[in-house]
Amino acid sequence: MSQQKKQWGAIIVMIALFAMIAFVTNLCSPMANIIKAQGGVSEVLAQIGNYGNFVAYLIMGVPAGMLISKFGYKKTALIGLMVGIIGILVQWSSSLLDVANGIGVVFTVYLIGAFITGFCMCILNCVVNPMLNLLGGGGNSGNQLIQTGGVFNSLAAVAVYIIMGALIGEVTSETKIADATPALMIALGIFVVAFLTILKTKIEEPEQAPVDMSLVKGAFKYRHFVLGILGIFLYMGIEVGTPTYVNMYLVNTPELGINAATAGLIVAVYWFLMMVGRFVGASIGNKVSSRAMITTVSILTLVLVLFGMFAPTDIKVQVPGIDWGTLTLIWANVPVGIFAFLLVGLCTSVMWGGIFNMAVEGLGKYTAVASGIFMTMVFGCAVMLAIQAQVAEMTDYMTSFWVVVACAAYLLFYALIGSKPSQVKE
Repeated sequence: MSQQKKQWGAIIVMIALFAMIAFVTNLCSPMANIIKAQGGVSEVLAQIGNYGNFVAYLIMGVPAGMLISKFGYKKTALIGLMVGIIGILVQWSSSLLDVANGIGVVFTVYLIGAFITGFCMCILNCVVNPMLNLLGGGGNSGNQLIQTGGVFNSLAAVAVYIIMGALIGEVTSETKIADATPALMIALGIFVVAFLTILKTKIEEPEQAPVDMSLVKGAFKYRHFVLGILGIFLYMGIEVGTPTYVNMYLVNTPELGINAATAGLIVAVYWFLMMVGRFVGASIGNKVSSRAMITTVSILTLVLVLFGMFAPTDIKVQVPGIDWGTLTLIWANVPVGIFAFLLVGLCTSVMWGGIFNMAVEGLGKYTAVASGIFMTMVFGCAVMLAIQAQVAEMTDYMTSFWVVVACAAYLLFYALIGSKPSQVKE
């Protein structure tokens, strides 16, 4: 097998892993809804599975980077997949338990499985992002591969909702975890196929430094990396905060006349546009630098969010939504400002790959550990959502978007100034 073929094989595998990460991660939300309906638990308790996923990132980020330093990308990916197989099996086993003996037992087993799977997702993210960057040769080409992976990531996320909608339809008190077994088996099958594929795929490993906690200290010597991990922390506030509080505004503004189901379908447009944006980003990623890309989308995000906050609410536009359960198109009249918020999905689509690409530029032997540190910042999702929730509670939903504005302003600073590579003496 030629070097070129070896590299293309590795690229295909990494992109497939990118898709798998989204498929498994996005199972958390519909599964949480099933748990809530089946056990009659509170909204907060039902969503603990999602929180557990982010906590897993916080705990496993740096250790995952250390695993890469010690075993390389291929072996670390295999370790992550084995962990994922265990996690999926534990989640599936919760469907075999008798609810009559106590929903607490069922819920606990499911949470353990979700938490274990979260470890897997963190490990694989630490492998996929730097590996695609390296396989692309870094720079614009590396960014292009990351954006390409993002396209398939979004496609897999959409696929989850289509599959789950077809399996369970409307969630009622009669809905059970067992109804989602086919989706869990699909996830399990993806893990197994990925494991066997990577096992047989030759991957040229980049140079790795010996395992040492000093690597963490070494990575933090690079100013652009430190500013970059803060950037990804705040980016999570934009990506998740925008659609979350659009949904809250639509549902909790009676004069709009939009129910929760319709609001959810409208917000799905945000994620669809995110997929479109990733496709565009992948197409132009080798021609446009990460710095130029993040500068552009940061400015556009600021314009769209500020317009959305202050646009007249009596001016309405028709927004399409997709009922993933029936695969039918719906239309709803919403304030023009809401449509602007939805367009932010086009901007967030390329932010992750661009920020990562700039943050690890020139890190060399510290790249693996830096990737692990980078991944812990996914925890920023929970933190920024909590901050925006507090602002919304003290003021109103529209005012809470100042949190998103602040996050976008920082990313603009990072793209223009903070991302300039640091010069560090070894």
